[in-house]
Amino acid sequence: MEQLVQHLKVLGFTEMESKMLIVLAEQGSMSGYEVAKRLGVSRSNVYAALQKLVDHGFVLCSKGEPTHYTLLRVEELTRMIGDQLQNSIRHVEQMMPKQSSDVTEFYSLDSEKKVIERVRQELGRAKQEIIVDVWAEEATLFREELEQAEKRGVKVFWSVVGSEEEHRLRRMQLQLHSSLEGDGSMADLYPGRKFSIVIDRKWSMLGMRGEEIPTKAVVTEHPALLELLLNHFAQELVLFEVEHELSPELRERFGANFEGIYRKYFQSGIANVK
Repeated sequence: MEQLVQHLKVLGFTEMESKMLIVLAEQGSMSGYEVAKRLGVSRSNVYAALQKLVDHGFVLCSKGEPTHYTLLRVEELTRMIGDQLQNSIRHVEQMMPKQSSDVTEFYSLDSEKKVIERVRQELGRAKQEIIVDVWAEEATLFREELEQAEKRGVKVFWSVVGSEEEHRLRRMQLQLHSSLEGDGSMADLYPGRKFSIVIDRKWSMLGMRGEEIPTKAVVTEHPALLELLLNHFAQELVLFEVEHELSPELRERFGANFEGIYRKYFQSGIANVK
């Protein structure tokens, strides 16, 4: 019952109103005295709350002595609540003073819940294109939302580190180059799994996630970061195609996954470009 009360409170009912709705749904028609006795509260408070529910149309009352109260059918109740919520949402969208948006702002999200919820919200709003660069562990979190986006006609491009999901993800999947192991590697400097998402080339998120580190991410519409992430994704596409076509020659010259090139610049953890 407590969980149902919490959801009803989210919809705008007080705790007492929520409990009365549940009691009426369980017992059917009841007098105010019976409701008060069932809830263990004063009759004056119950009658005031019942009258409010009647005024809003959620509860029906019969004429007689004593007056009996009956809850609308659940389907009618939820439809009425939904209609009222939609009307309020439309009113807020139309009448709320418009904010001046600054696309150069960077916003930080510092918890697993906030990051995942924000990503799912934005994926649901995508209209044209989604570019996702994630590890296999993160790919499973958003696969359902991305598949729904595909069904809406949104172009979805995947870049997934790891092979466990290869046969289950349905769009573009790229096996990216694994981080170098050993002292001074990028993996040693930055523990965790990097992920990035670009939506409609207007919104982006860049973050880190892992079992031993807190999930954090940066959200922005800044064109510089958008361009950086898009260029990185494009470069991975090029590297994938080049390696696929020239794999034997490249491995012989540079080593597996271009280790020879990486070690040249990142052996100490900091690029030394001359």
